[in-house]
Amino acid sequence: MRRFIRHRVIANRAVTRRAFAGGALALGLSGTSLAQGFAGLGESADGFAAVTPGKRFIFPADHGPHPEFRIEWWYVTANLSDTSGAGYGVQWTLFRQAMKPGGPIEGWANQQVWMGHAAVTSAATHRFGESFARGGIGQANVEATPFQAWIDAWQMRGLDGFDAQTVAPLEVKAAANDFSYALRLQADRPLVLQGDHGYSRKSDRGQASYYYSQPFFTVSGTITIDGKPIDVTGQAWMDREWSSQPLASDQTGWDWFSLHLPGNEKLMLYRLRQKDGRENLLGNWITSDSRSAEIAAAGNSITPTVTTEIGGRTLPTSWRVTLPAHGLAIDTTPLNPKSWMGTSFPYWEGPIRFAGSHAGLGYLEMTGY
Repeated sequence: MRRFIRHRVIANRAVTRRAFAGGALALGLSGTSLAQGFAGLGESADGFAAVTPGKRFIFPADHGPHPEFRIEWWYVTANLSDTSGAGYGVQWTLFRQAMKPGGPIEGWANQQVWMGHAAVTSAATHRFGESFARGGIGQANVEATPFQAWIDAWQMRGLDGFDAQTVAPLEVKAAANDFSYALRLQADRPLVLQGDHGYSRKSDRGQASYYYSQPFFTVSGTITIDGKPIDVTGQAWMDREWSSQPLASDQTGWDWFSLHLPGNEKLMLYRLRQKDGRENLLGNWITSDSRSAEIAAAGNSITPTVTTEIGGRTLPTSWRVTLPAHGLAIDTTPLNPKSWMGTSFPYWEGPIRFAGSHAGLGYLEMTGY
C-alpha cells in the first residue's frame, strides 16, 4: 500500500465516531497514536489542546474544525419512515483526526486525516460505505461560513436561510454502490450543549470532550436501496464533538443512546465500560424548549435484555433503561439486530424503537465488544 491514499470508498466498512483513530490505518499511517487504549483514544494527548470546563461556544465558528485538538466529528443519525410506515435509519458522518500536533502543513504532508461514513438501515438490510482523504488538498474539509462539510461527493451543507443557532436548514447527501440518499433537515429550536454546558466528562481522571447536539431536526427526502427510490420523512439528531483524549486507557467501550421522547423531549445517555467491570452512566435530559441538564448518576441503569450473535460475537441488542428521577422505564428493540460494522475496530450502530413509560424512536451505538 502506498504511504498516502488519495481517496477510496469502501462498501460495508465503517468506523465508529469515537474509534476514528482506526481510519488512519486505512491511509497506511502508523505510530503510537494507535497503540494505546480503545482505538488509541485513551493515550496521552501531549502537544494537543486540552478540554477544560467553562468554554464559551461561539457559532458559527464552532461548527467548523478545531485542528489544535486531536479528533472531532460531525455526525447525523435519522429515524425515517416511508408512506407505508416502514422504518429506516440513515447515518452521515465526517471525522477529522490529527496524526500529530502542530500548525497546518500544506499539501500531502498535512497531518489531518478525514473519513466519511454513510449508511442506510432497514428491517431487512444494513448498507454502509466509507471514504478516506488526506487533509490539505481540498478533498475533505469543513467550513463554518457558509457552512459546508464534505468528503468528495458526500456533503452536508447549509441552505439558503441557514441559521447558525439551529444548524438549519441543511442538505445531507451520500452515495455508495448499493444505496444513496438526499435529505433536507429543518429545525425550529436552537442546538443544545451536552454534559455540563458543553463540557462532557468521560472519566473521573480528566478525560472529556466538548459536545453539543441538534436533536430537533425534522427530515424529508429520498433514500435509494438497490436502485429503488423511497420517499421518507422523520426525525434526525446531529452530534458535534471534539477532544484530544476522550477516553481513559482502561475504558473498553460504550453503549450510547439518542432518544426522541414524546412531547419533543430528548434523551442522550451512554455507559462507559472499564476493564475492571465498573461503568460510568452519563447523559443529558433535553426539554422541548432546548433546555439541557445533566442526569444525576444515582439510581439510573441500562441493562441488556436480549443478545444477538453477530460475526462470532454476542452483543446486547435490546435494553431496559430506567431513570427514576424522570419517571422513565423503557425497553428498546432494534429495527435490525444485524446492524454490525465489521471493521478494524468493530461496532454496532442502528435505529431502535422503545416502549414502556415512554414510547418513541432513537439510535444505539455499541463499541468494544
